[in-house]
Amino acid sequence: MLTKLSLLTGRRPLLAAFLLGLLSALALPPLYLVPVLLLAIPGLLALLDGAGSARRAAWLGFAFGWGHHIAGLYWISHALLTDPWRWGWLVPVAVPGIALPLAAYLALTTLIAWQARPGWPRTLALAGGWTLLEWLRGLLFTGFPWNAIGTVWAFDALPLQGAALVGVHGLTLATLLLAALPALGRRAMAGGAAALALLAGLSAWRLHGTAEPEAPGVNLLLVQGNIQQEAKWREDQRWPIFRRYLELTREGAAAAPTDRPLAVIWPETASPFLLPQDEAARRYAAQVLPPQAVLLAGSVRAEWDAQGQLRHLYNSLSAVDARAELLGTYDKAHLVPFGEYMPLRGLIPIRVVQGAVDFAAGPGPVAMAPAGLPAFSPLICYEVIFPAAVTPAERPAWLLNITNDAWFGFSTGPYQHLAAARLRAAEEGLPLARAAQTGVSAVFDAKGRQVARLGLGQGGSVLAALPGALPPTLFAQWGNVTALLLAGSVLLVALLQPLLSVWRKNPAGLSHK
Repeated sequence: MLTKLSLLTGRRPLLAAFLLGLLSALALPPLYLVPVLLLAIPGLLALLDGAGSARRAAWLGFAFGWGHHIAGLYWISHALLTDPWRWGWLVPVAVPGIALPLAAYLALTTLIAWQARPGWPRTLALAGGWTLLEWLRGLLFTGFPWNAIGTVWAFDALPLQGAALVGVHGLTLATLLLAALPALGRRAMAGGAAALALLAGLSAWRLHGTAEPEAPGVNLLLVQGNIQQEAKWREDQRWPIFRRYLELTREGAAAAPTDRPLAVIWPETASPFLLPQDEAARRYAAQVLPPQAVLLAGSVRAEWDAQGQLRHLYNSLSAVDARAELLGTYDKAHLVPFGEYMPLRGLIPIRVVQGAVDFAAGPGPVAMAPAGLPAFSPLICYEVIFPAAVTPAERPAWLLNITNDAWFGFSTGPYQHLAAARLRAAEEGLPLARAAQTGVSAVFDAKGRQVARLGLGQGGSVLAALPGALPPTLFAQWGNVTALLLAGSVLLVALLQPLLSVWRKNPAGLSHK
């Protein structure tokens, strides 16, 4: 089959590349059909072998990437359908349009890979180039590292243990190298199977054979209101929504032990009232909190000038104690383009952001430590998808992610977001608690194991003990550096292979020339 792909002519290679890209997206959360990569990646390499020119190779990567991102990001259309009369017309073009610039990274990847010789050099070049450009995708134009290939292993904690060393980008490199092995023959596949077995053994040892960290003696109560996005900001729904969160909190807190601190966690913008400014709303919330509890709630925060004019709006997390005192706030720093602010204002004729005012950005990662709770790093919505950017300089004891995935309904989007959060726990060696408006809410320990969960579309609360933190992992100390060095080395070896072959045949020949 691979030989047939390399012999395709005309537009058929581009169609094949597009279909292989669609196929590869089945490996992403929540399906996790990882074996499809054993066809998609070798198929892409076979198409490159028959490309015939650098330009053709780039177009093949573009077609593959376009299919991959259309299938992986289709859920974005659901956000537009929350107001179909206003934005429904964008549904046919939004996802294909967003996938276009993302596909350009794959075009550069295949352009780089085509420079290497067919066989193992091209395989190394594809894996190394893909990893480096995937990292770059998370940086340029505010960054969008959603659905890194390494997330295909987030179905369980066992295959995530390598993330503590090399992070999600290191997992991407390993995944691509393993997936490409069918293109190199049976011996390569046998070697890959042995390597995979060894990695699985080492991961199992780290997961079950190493000491567990001591828990700090704190309970977490995740409250999931299951409020649909269509109703969230309706004026007549403000009090019913707030009351629902109060009732769920009261019920959940009644089951919590009274001999230890309790963190009650509400999702992103769960409160329809401005908790930092609304003392009455804080008093209502305090009435349902046990004396030892602190409420960590998503809420909009506003700032006014001396004339009473609105200056800034912030997407915030507020800490409130049982006396209704505001203990602190965190303002989201990494805002979503077109979701929370309009980039290139004045140049784009339409406004997609809900509301008339853009959100303002906060100062960046901080550690919050309200009375009685260990210090944590707050991450609002998609701030959690950025590897090596989820903790401040002072290492916290845990990570807290609050989000409103109601925008994406019953789709793959909330599960992909959850997978990214799970990876951050495994990378940093820190437990992570996640409260989502409609789900999935969950607690993961410092090795990425799931401790508690509330499923998508469920309303209620779940109580769990906060797991302990591990000593800083290699990734926590070095971030993406290790993965980038590995990817760069692999790419360098691939591109220098012709030179190395000449040197092996005649070590003195290069000096004579």
